[in-house]
Amino acid sequence: MTGASGPSRAELEAARQARLPDLVRPGLAVLLVGINPGLSSAAAGHHFATPGNRLWPALHRAGFTPRRLAAAEEDELLELGIGITSIVRRPTARAAELTRAEYVDGGRDLRRRVLDLRPDWLALLGVTGYRAAFDAPGASVGPQRQTLGSTRLWVLPNPSGLNAHYPPAALAREFAELRVAASLPDRSGLLGPEAPGPPEETGPPGPG
Repeated sequence: MTGASGPSRAELEAARQARLPDLVRPGLAVLLVGINPGLSSAAAGHHFATPGNRLWPALHRAGFTPRRLAAAEEDELLELGIGITSIVRRPTARAAELTRAEYVDGGRDLRRRVLDLRPDWLALLGVTGYRAAFDAPGASVGPQRQTLGSTRLWVLPNPSGLNAHYPPAALAREFAELRVAASLPDRSGLLGPEAPGPPEETGPPGPG
């Protein structure tokens, strides 16, 4: 069990052998997909528990959640039609520790999970992970043409605090575009007039 100041070095090393359970159920509106669990998240037993990760404030600001949830409150997402999984199961300190083979194998495993769970939208958190796992080198942030059965795909910016390309407001707007496309209500009202409108009908970018 981690202390108030976070996991110890020994706990982080032990977390390399942990496997973080998926937060899923069939028929979700949105299934969020991280690259792989960080060691802090694996040690805590909760998704996106790494200090500095901005997923939880982005979900709130974008209107997915009525308040800012803590990682330990992740189960509340299911009642809102949202789940969490990852491409690769193995926890690491950095995504750079993963091999290309792990991305490819993780992508195959993710496809099987999605076809079984059938969420409306699969939202990959980070274009790098999507490109590697789905062999889509030209992909960019936003909706994708590719589908998995009836599930549509959307790539969101990586919410890591290291992603300087998307400050908090810009990150929330990207998340809110997906919320609107998924026909989920604005549960926070924080974006106000900055909230995006429905996506255009010109067709989403991405691989065929």
